Amino acid sequence: MAGGGAADEGFGAVAEEFRRNFTERGELGAAVTVHVGGRKVVDLWGGTADARTGRAWEADTAVPVMSCAKGMLAVSAHLLAQQGVWDLDAPIAAYWPEFGRHGKERITARMMLTHTAGIPLAERKLTFDQIMAWTPMIEALEEQPPLWEPGTAYEYHAHALGFVLGEVVRRLTGLKPGAYFRRAIGDDLGLRTWIGVPQEELPTLARLVEAEGRPTLPPSDSLIMRALTLHGAVPFPGLDDPHGYNAPDVLTREFPGAGAVSSARGLAALFAAVATGVEGGPRLLGEETVTDAVRPLSGGPTFSGLPDLGARYGSGFLLDSPFRRLLGPRSFATSGAGGQFAFGDDEFGVGFGYVTNRLGASGDVRAERLIEAVRACVGAPAVA
Repeated sequence: MAGGGAADEGFGAVAEEFRRNFTERGELGAAVTVHVGGRKVVDLWGGTADARTGRAWEADTAVPVMSCAKGMLAVSAHLLAQQGVWDLDAPIAAYWPEFGRHGKERITARMMLTHTAGIPLAERKLTFDQIMAWTPMIEALEEQPPLWEPGTAYEYHAHALGFVLGEVVRRLTGLKPGAYFRRAIGDDLGLRTWIGVPQEELPTLARLVEAEGRPTLPPSDSLIMRALTLHGAVPFPGLDDPHGYNAPDVLTREFPGAGAVSSARGLAALFAAVATGVEGGPRLLGEETVTDAVRPLSGGPTFSGLPDLGARYGSGFLLDSPFRRLLGPRSFATSGAGGQFAFGDDEFGVGFGYVTNRLGASGDVRAERLIEAVRACVGAPAVA
């Protein structure tokens, strides 16, 4: 494993697990960064960024991290709420009147953030170009009735979450969510983290590859697959399809629920900024705002009948749960398909980011082992 970086004294266990990801767990290229108390204590990278050319992974290499976009959007929403601009418990129709039709009059941002709003997808079938043009997707969501009484059941709102909350961001700020994230957060912190990556960054990105042994996906006509693929307009996994997650047309556009690109440093610094501030800077979100964000509000068996996989959600964030053990009840996380993961915790002062270009198959434990090492290094209670 060629690479670089360092881990401070007391964090060697994280470096050891990162090494083992390559020697024992099939890693191709990856990076992990950890902040504690606003200071970077782990910063490691290695392997191959592009298997076609052999290009090496570098310190700031960014990679498609897909649904980590939801965590970026959640931070943005809570920041606007903290500023008094957005009441997350008010009807979305208060900010976007056209949304409040066909039974959606009472749907709130909180319901979207917790995947309980009843609109995990727009049932109107759109082409890829229509989806990426933004307005046709917004109009389809305006016309969409809820599939269940809003707030009463859980189902992953794969892309609808990004477009609905993103449209409210646009109406509140005049900017689509990716542009707002850069103006309000990303540029000030110097993050290599985007929803809508700049064209000039494309040659520097790591290229995703499928892992061997990915489990069979649900039928294409199931609710979860229709939500994940927008009726097949966005292939999943389909990485090298012209509209797959390696495609410039996906990565450079505002695809707000699953179009994120980031380095490990970018994700770690974002979540450290929320938890503690970075390098002596102020916290991005205050303690009361984080307390609001980490209240457990949803999870369990889904509306469509999928079993309880152990995931529990607060307002926009994955929480410490059997699905992914973090540090404790103050942990808040975001994940992307195939292993991408970031979390913060303001009790232990941690910001963590892990990115990879070999998507994980069933039983993937790469991020889990890194988090276990962080837990031991910062003295968080062991998982029972």
